[in-house]
Amino acid sequence: MLQEIAPHVLNNQYDPDAKVQQDSILFFFRGSELLCKKNEDEIVLPRASEFKDIEDAVYLFSFDGTGCFLPHETPDASDGYAYRDIRVIRKTGNASQHFMFAAFTAYQLSHWYSVHRFCGHCGTDTIRSEEERAIVCPVCGQREYPKIAPAVVVAIIDPEADKILLTKYAASRGAYPYYALVAGFNEIGETLEETAAREVMEETGLEIEDLHYYKSQPWGIVDDLMIGFFCHVKGSREIHMDTAELREAVWLSRDEVIPQPDNYSLTNEMMCLFKDGKEPCIAR
Repeated sequence: MLQEIAPHVLNNQYDPDAKVQQDSILFFFRGSELLCKKNEDEIVLPRASEFKDIEDAVYLFSFDGTGCFLPHETPDASDGYAYRDIRVIRKTGNASQHFMFAAFTAYQLSHWYSVHRFCGHCGTDTIRSEEERAIVCPVCGQREYPKIAPAVVVAIIDPEADKILLTKYAASRGAYPYYALVAGFNEIGETLEETAAREVMEETGLEIEDLHYYKSQPWGIVDDLMIGFFCHVKGSREIHMDTAELREAVWLSRDEVIPQPDNYSLTNEMMCLFKDGKEPCIAR
């Protein structure tokens, strides 16, 4: 999965005393576009030594022991550089997995800073905390931390037919052509188990049982923490698809499962486990 980058190490512990050094890595974002060096073979990020007067920069994390920073000012693209959407970078396949994990994590923090420039309580300009990764209102004291949105990913298995339920998103949810699993966000006052049952019922009209936690994954591009479950279908196997959410929902055998084109997502790992007959044993 995306975060499994060993032997590389991303240390997200906030360091309030960190200063930009000559070899520091700089993440310049323009929305979801990231400033990169033009290179046909790989994606390379700029270093602080290539820019002058980088003083106002937020410490993000360290990567393989090197500090990574988010400068306050975003420069225009110049000779040797170009802004590229990080979603497009992922699709091109010429970026390493450890680069994409760092880019997604940096984007999550960049987006969080950009949408909390003003206090949501009193409207005052906010400031960055000097002690921790937080945004503070200097007037009313409101304190904000990075947003994390829990969401479930549910692999529904029919043990009698030895099939798994796979879906494709409706066009309204973006042009994503690959099969995926039922997924959805946790709501206020709801357990993750209740979220899984609700999302499956809403999207497919199916009931589930024997819910088994598998694994979790941070997904910074949309602030998610993905929580994966395997389960069994309960009762009827007849699908009643929510066409506002899905354009396809189908039971597929192991041989019919088509993996996604990269191994970044928890969804794809769970699909591949079923395809290879290696899914966890689900107690009944």
